[in-house]
Amino acid sequence: MPTLYTMPGTCSLSPNIAVAWLDAPVDIHNIAYGEQKKDDYLAINPKGQVPALRFDDGDVLSEAAAILAWLGATYGKESYAGDTRLGRKEAEALAYMTSEVHAAYGGHFNTQKFADSAAAKEEVKRKTYETLARHYERMNGVLSENGGDWYLGQRSFADTFLYVLTRWIEKTPLSIEDYPALKTHRTRMEADAGVRQALARQDMEPIG
Repeated sequence: MPTLYTMPGTCSLSPNIAVAWLDAPVDIHNIAYGEQKKDDYLAINPKGQVPALRFDDGDVLSEAAAILAWLGATYGKESYAGDTRLGRKEAEALAYMTSEVHAAYGGHFNTQKFADSAAAKEEVKRKTYETLARHYERMNGVLSENGGDWYLGQRSFADTFLYVLTRWIEKTPLSIEDYPALKTHRTRMEADAGVRQALARQDMEPIG
């Protein structure tokens, strides 16, 4: 049975939710913060990051979008994989959320990588929050245009990563109140049994 490595507060929650939604035969192994940089875990994923999906033969797949694609192709229904409009739009949405929105959080979580002086760090943060605000405005608009229930008009893996991003906004000066469609989406996700199961497996709580 494959093992999905997760850690509280991270984007590994996204594939964790997908496993719950699919009822996929995947073991969840939640590690404590800091363990991702220790030798035991580095032997699994030398990047020192979660998520990582280790197969019985020892092969490892990393990156949330790649793991979601594998889960959909292996255990999902037609809507989670294949050459369908939803499948194509899901891939596009996940690429955007993981490569642009998630990446934009670098200036928040790892400010020291972008600047040395206190003044420069504050400038990095200011630019980071401006960029994130534009991303949240865009996602709020897409969600609204597609009916407000699900990011692409019907449930997809894009909703799992969007939920992560609606949690992370609480770590910034931005307010979810400025993005009402996203706030409603977060509430809907937290009422979902699979989301609650994934949160519990990852030692996390709903925001409420």
